[in-house]
Amino acid sequence: MKRTIAAIFVSVIILLAAACNSSTSGGSPDAQANDKQADTVTLKFFHRWPSEPRNSYFNSIVKEFENQNPGVKIEMEAVLNDSYKEKIKVLVSSNNIPDVFTSWSDTFAENLVSSGKVKDVSSMYSSDPNWANNIIPSQIKPFTFNGKTYGVPFTMDGKAFFYNKKAFDKAGLQKPKTWEELIAALDKLKSSGYDTPLIEGLQNTWAISHYLGTMTQRMISPDVIAKDYQAQTGQFTDPGYVKVLEYWDKLVSYMGPNATSIDHEAARNLFIAEKVPVMYMQFAELGYLTKNADLQFDFFNFPAFAEGKGNPAALTGAPEGFMISNVGKHQELAEKFVKFIVSPDNAAKFQKDAGAMTVVKGSATADNSPKGTLQAIDVILNATETSPWQDNALNITVADAFMKGGQSMAAKSKTPQQVMDDVQKAAKALHNAK
Repeated sequence: MKRTIAAIFVSVIILLAAACNSSTSGGSPDAQANDKQADTVTLKFFHRWPSEPRNSYFNSIVKEFENQNPGVKIEMEAVLNDSYKEKIKVLVSSNNIPDVFTSWSDTFAENLVSSGKVKDVSSMYSSDPNWANNIIPSQIKPFTFNGKTYGVPFTMDGKAFFYNKKAFDKAGLQKPKTWEELIAALDKLKSSGYDTPLIEGLQNTWAISHYLGTMTQRMISPDVIAKDYQAQTGQFTDPGYVKVLEYWDKLVSYMGPNATSIDHEAARNLFIAEKVPVMYMQFAELGYLTKNADLQFDFFNFPAFAEGKGNPAALTGAPEGFMISNVGKHQELAEKFVKFIVSPDNAAKFQKDAGAMTVVKGSATADNSPKGTLQAIDVILNATETSPWQDNALNITVADAFMKGGQSMAAKSKTPQQVMDDVQKAAKALHNAK
């Protein structure tokens, strides 16, 4: 009996010891999960590419980075262009700024930098030349302000008129080099059976800004633009602005009755289906054109204006990339994540999956790129001058006046002078706000 009681006592002691040991080493599944959660480092990543194929690309990139870095969780959010512009400005001005986020370059990036919450990443380049030397140097400059670099470029882009080669050949047309030649080509295409020789989805005001920005760069003196595009000094009184809008009105007349009721994607699909022979598009859209294997296309830069005072060979376009918060808790990890994306392997993957060009040298090849990509890269790198997107170069209230004004003109509800009256009023309001 004594032996039985002793055995029971020993068993109880062993069970108690095991329970204590279990408690100190993690305890219940819930407790272990809480411990694991406490050890997880979370990075917030915000970008503007929620649509396919870029959405799938970033999902795979995030998953791979998490796999290579146990204990790291990437909390990713994405919204489309216009919503992104508004939301990132709010986030950067708040205490909820993402650790890593995308940004357009030039003035848009500079405005974010002015918040004081964007990290100076100059040391990323200087401390790791093996990584930095993979990036095309000219694409870093648009993220550099007052001698400091605040972003890492990833994509590069340009804007050009894409045209259907079969339609041009049938009409006996060559690439237009002047405004007059462009209008003559559109007239010839219209007379050859295309009721709508040119198309754009005018529901998207950003697409209008791409037209107006390029035309303004061609028409107006660079000195005047430099002054007008600054919020403190913009006047927009040069008569060339009205002329640009008159030319815009002429282009809209070739876009047919449906342009105001469709978006850019729908317009692009009409070009891909060979329903419309000419469209002003970004090189980043080359991947979409492969939907029609029979489509034969080429492109040409926006033609010159005879009375223009700007560089007629300039290319509208700019790089886009990543910025890092300088108030985040995990800035070193954020830099590691950005370097992971902007690396030769993942840039080549982006080129293949998304069909869009990156700033990483050699990432685009004939094997992994849509037709026309290598030609487009040459155009971008050899451009004598690049001009940023107008909706990013201007203060948003002035840009809205241009974009919505261009939209109103297409709907025949405003004249060029009325649009410029609105632009001047918006610019003056910025002076009064200072």
